[in-house]
Amino acid sequence: MPITLKAARVNAGYTQAEAAKIIGVTVDTLSNWERGISFPNVMQLRVILECYSVQYNELVFLPKNNA
Repeated sequence: MPITLKAARVNAGYTQAEAAKIIGVTVDTLSNWERGISFPNVMQLRVILECYSVQYNELVFLPKNNA
């Protein structure tokens, strides 16, 4: 079943601050990923998958909001 980055983080039990520290980015960067404003690179994505215990094909990336 598809899951957003935010839902995966919440399901893993992390706050944005905790997850950002583990991944090695700022809270603002993580927030931007969760809102579809920007996206993680391949190396960051590998850490996310491991941290959140999800598979790449389970994730749904939100489209950029052009409003």
